[in-house]
Amino acid sequence: MHLARFPRIRFGHLPTPLEPMDNLSRLLGGPRIWIKRDDCTGLSTGGNKTRKLEFLMADALEKGADTVITQGATQSNHARQTVAAACKLGLDCHILLEDRTGSPDPAYNYNGNVLLDQLHGATVSKRSGGSDMAVEMEHLADRLKGEGKTTYIIPGGGSNEIGALGYVNAALEILTQANDLGLQIDHLIHATGSAGTQAGLVTGLAACNAGIPVLGIGVRAPKEKQEANVFALAQKTEAKLGLPETVAREGVVANCDYVGDGYGIPTDSMVEAVTLLARHEGILLDPVYSGKGMAGLIDLIRKGYFKKEQNVVFLHTGGSVALFGYPEVFDFSDYRAEM
Repeated sequence: MHLARFPRIRFGHLPTPLEPMDNLSRLLGGPRIWIKRDDCTGLSTGGNKTRKLEFLMADALEKGADTVITQGATQSNHARQTVAAACKLGLDCHILLEDRTGSPDPAYNYNGNVLLDQLHGATVSKRSGGSDMAVEMEHLADRLKGEGKTTYIIPGGGSNEIGALGYVNAALEILTQANDLGLQIDHLIHATGSAGTQAGLVTGLAACNAGIPVLGIGVRAPKEKQEANVFALAQKTEAKLGLPETVAREGVVANCDYVGDGYGIPTDSMVEAVTLLARHEGILLDPVYSGKGMAGLIDLIRKGYFKKEQNVVFLHTGGSVALFGYPEVFDFSDYRAEM
């Protein structure tokens, strides 16, 4: 795969580290756990969307855009990274935030990613939960075009066949690191939502005949829908690469048992996972994606899903700044009482 055929702007601090989490491995008594630190991509505190934006923003410039539009949930990591990329390129950025949780908490609605969206200078507006966000972006684009703007719409999560190229490239990066370390990866686990990360990974790994199964831990949709979304995008991605029928349907697997009551709504297992990583590895997860993804991995280890001698890589999708939108979920009342 010759990804240099596609326009790309380097935003990320790449390659991101691939490192063992020996404390967590000992604590769980399971397989050896590794972490791929895509929280360290560097763009406005980093995250997985940076890799996608390298290709999406290059496409926007190639099409002559002066304004980008995107959407996400209130605490969207994608929105934050998109406006940061727009800042570097001198583009205007309009963000539509969908209220998917109904939370009235001011911290959730105005802190964390929302604060950084505004600090970076984005125009931010909100939409009610259940809105057709693709239609809402088209309406905004029409209005801005009437004002003389040349707009470029980026789908939620940066998840189309252009954005997915970022995780095709990440698959190559992971394989190179594993080869250099002499590391045989038995499983690759990550949180899956808008489908672009998983679609890119399965496409890149399949094209390389890597033999590494990818398991997405769902954070929003039911299993059947999530897998269908990922497979459909993988098909579009392989077509863009000129590699038809590379990804087998059975190679797209999601476990959606850890969503809880819904997208962005905290679960006890997420709180445990975030706390364990913070206190045993000094690594910060986020409450929406990586926290629920790690909760799934921890539970699967406890249930004996993996063999003890296996190497399991968890891809950290970033987003820890969203923790500041959920302060009451992590109960440190004893500390406040002592002050």
